[in-house]
Amino acid sequence: MDEELRSLTQRLRHEAGAAASYSYERLASTGDLDELADVLIAPEQRLWARELAAFRLGLAGDRRAFEALVLLLNHRDPQRCASAAHALARLGDPRTARAAAALATNELRVAYALHPVRLLVELRAPESVPALITTLARRFRPHDPYRRVAIACVDGLGALGDERARPVLNEALAHPPLAQAAAGALKRLPTQRAPRD
Repeated sequence: MDEELRSLTQRLRHEAGAAASYSYERLASTGDLDELADVLIAPEQRLWARELAAFRLGLAGDRRAFEALVLLLNHRDPQRCASAAHALARLGDPRTARAAAALATNELRVAYALHPVRLLVELRAPESVPALITTLARRFRPHDPYRRVAIACVDGLGALGDERARPVLNEALAHPPLAQAAAGALKRLPTQRAPRD
């Protein structure tokens, strides 16, 4: 079993509780993707049920899960965000990178940007590097409280190895909480060629 699926099913089984154990087991075991998709649009469904259905649809590559997974990616609960990011990375929907970039660069939701940033790195999409550069540059404000988001951007830009990240990573060197990670990320960028005379 997928390790993220194992973690999610254990968490949601506990969340559903004994009273909903039959409903939970049915959603966890059904192979009927239409049944799972119906959960996403049916009224008065509990959050655990919607999350389980969306996650399983995402792993199956069923794009009906997209909207629900994007909402979960921006949830206040980090576990829900992580599970949604995992499923979105496997969904194969071309809208995913744009949605993750929009969430990562939304300053009103920056407290929840960590998993969208990590998802962008995993996707390696055209939107990834510009979104990470934008998000990181905003973290240079004095006393910015979102250090984990900044570190994720620095590490991600290093992993992506795109030369466009060099200026913002050089700027990050001047910020002590980011300096070590930035130095490591810069080493992962392509070697700059010396200019010809």
